[in-house]
Amino acid sequence: MYPRGDPLSRYGATILDADGLRLSAAEKALFRWANPFGFILFGRNIESPDQVRALCDEMRESVGRDAPITIDQEGGRVQRLRGPTWREWLPPLDHITAAGDAAPEAMYLRYRIIADELRRLGIDSNCAPLVDVAGPATHEFLKNRCYGFDPDSVSRIGRAVADGMLDGGVLPVLKHIPGHGRAVVDSHLDLPVVSADTASLATVDFAPFRALNDLPMGMTAHLVYDAIDTRPATTSPVVMRLVREEIGFAGLIMTDDISMKALNGSLSQIAQDSLAAGCDVILHCNGSLNERRDVAEAAGQMSELAQKRAESALAQRRAPDEVDIPALEAKLGALIGGLGHV
Repeated sequence: MYPRGDPLSRYGATILDADGLRLSAAEKALFRWANPFGFILFGRNIESPDQVRALCDEMRESVGRDAPITIDQEGGRVQRLRGPTWREWLPPLDHITAAGDAAPEAMYLRYRIIADELRRLGIDSNCAPLVDVAGPATHEFLKNRCYGFDPDSVSRIGRAVADGMLDGGVLPVLKHIPGHGRAVVDSHLDLPVVSADTASLATVDFAPFRALNDLPMGMTAHLVYDAIDTRPATTSPVVMRLVREEIGFAGLIMTDDISMKALNGSLSQIAQDSLAAGCDVILHCNGSLNERRDVAEAAGQMSELAQKRAESALAQRRAPDEVDIPALEAKLGALIGGLGHV
């Protein structure tokens, strides 16, 4: 199934997942062949600390290097590590509302503690900060995951979230570039179409991404800005050029999960269209083994430029600073009236 040849000179242009608590022999063979840039974990991959550490070790062993392993640990509805083994967190917007003027400090503490949880398991990346600016009509799938309703406060809190994770040795993934806050449908199920004018998009939606354009990695938004292009942002060369040139994001750009229903077409075609548009790496989740193989084959190796961005992102991994986690929890609880986590 997987032909042998010369060792890959570059990473595979994919981030892939696993079916269960440990890798199957077939998954190990796939990953050895595909050499994905990294991996992502879901709730189905989480049972106990020892099990998660063993799974992370298997993933890295399958590609023969210290590949990044990411996760969605935002808090609230979107968190893969759950109680009672791990902390249960309030939704971000609820946490921020409780903190008031102390929101940036509270969110720094929250994500420094989350980083500690992740690092202890071998996970060294997290798909946050989410700096989509919420509005009155933002769909409920996203709204309480947001950090606020104006770009300045969202930018400040987003920076605090990123700093908390970087200080904890975890690479942040900025999402959803260049802004998902105006979506009124769930992109997991349908394609949102945003009809705002370009000036409004630039001053509101794009502004937090411009303020955080130095972060190592980012994730695209699956939606259409009809004032810019009729294609979804992930597969739009026009939007991806805007991300690079106007927003100034120089880091590694991964797609959001290409299996989401917002995107039409075969997975292989979506992967190729996303790379052609300017994405660096394809995130593919929740597929069969054959679908993962097809996506990896369609994506191929990273381009030379994408490889440089990948290496630059990985070079920002660092050992966590030494902190007293119980002391941070106490400080966080004092800031938000004892609601540090549920």
